[in-house]
Amino acid sequence: MTVDRVSLPDRHATLRVVPMPADLNQNGDVFGGWVMAQVDVAGAIPAMRRARGRVATVSVNSFLFKQPVSVGDIVSLYAEIVRTGTTSITVKVEVYAERNYAAPIIVKVTEAELTYVAIDGRGSKRHLPPEDPPEMV
Repeated sequence: MTVDRVSLPDRHATLRVVPMPADLNQNGDVFGGWVMAQVDVAGAIPAMRRARGRVATVSVNSFLFKQPVSVGDIVSLYAEIVRTGTTSITVKVEVYAERNYAAPIIVKVTEAELTYVAIDGRGSKRHLPPEDPPEMV
């Protein structure tokens, strides 16, 4: 398998985590479900901020595993809103792994797009609030 070396995006990571031995499957790679859970957490962060409250995941529009994740990798997740509707927020999440501390490399391991819906305290859909106007400098 060829490894495409890349650089981390030039913005703050939404979430950074390090998988532990309990997160490994029988082949010694991190479970895909563990990665999916981290993507869902990272994607929900900008969605909650935009909704100014609770959100629920309503769909995983796409999910591509490009490289395996290994125990000890520093996994950085970058999430950004790509679309909003009346009640929904679609978020793109890119996942990178920093590995091999002796000769560090960074690889893109996953990319996904998820849709969240804003919900009220009873779990019912609600309209998104208006976007905040840009701050005056």
